[in-house]
Amino acid sequence: MTTVYGIKNCDTVKKALKWLDKNKVTYQFHDLRKDGITKNDLQGWLKNVDWEVLLNKRSTTWRQLADTDKTSLDANKAITLMLANPTLIKRPVITKGKTTLVGFNDSDYKKALN
Repeated sequence: MTTVYGIKNCDTVKKALKWLDKNKVTYQFHDLRKDGITKNDLQGWLKNVDWEVLLNKRSTTWRQLADTDKTSLDANKAITLMLANPTLIKRPVITKGKTTLVGFNDSDYKKALN
């Protein structure tokens, strides 16, 4: 089963969902704001994706964090921040079996999801 983790009003998530619908990929949507995220989910993704890819340092949420939260980052601190602020997760995150995709990339989607 393909699961899309994101936020409905995110433009990149909308683009990904449109691609999935167009390519007839069946998926389940998990809203990060409404449904939250677990530490197990994050740790599972981090087996396939580096935490620096998953942590969205370009987000409004990142800019609003205290400077102390932004320094001395490692995987554990990043997980703690993303659990407390799911909007720090780069979107969408798409999982299918052992595959984890972050963001939107047409060629990556074609390889992994078709």
